[in-house]
Amino acid sequence: MKFRLLSTLTVLALGIGMTAVAAKMDTHTSGMFQGPKANTGTVMHYVENGKSMLKVSPDFKVPDTPAPTWRVVDSKGTIYTLDAFKIKAGGGEKREVAVPAYVHDIVKVQVYCAWAEVLLGEASFSQAVK
Repeated sequence: MKFRLLSTLTVLALGIGMTAVAAKMDTHTSGMFQGPKANTGTVMHYVENGKSMLKVSPDFKVPDTPAPTWRVVDSKGTIYTLDAFKIKAGGGEKREVAVPAYVHDIVKVQVYCAWAEVLLGEASFSQAVK
């Protein structure tokens, strides 16, 4: 009985470990942000619970502009506006964002000022991520 329980726990632990390794394999980090206002840090792409996610690195500084916004560019050059970096209630920052399912891949992540309609900076992935 103890042997069966130990075997089951071992298999379960191996499965969890393999899942963690597989999740790390699906993580992609961009090059550094480059631009007039967004020029620090990188962005990481990963899949969590079946959702494509983007998250800026701890050293990324959200530009002090009226409406810094997440945008992504796909491999065909189509630009998708996602969400604001600044959270009005509480004055926080949205440092992580879910990518809608209709965005098929991402080659660049941009920081765009929606108020001034100007590109503040962008970070590129070495190849398109899905």
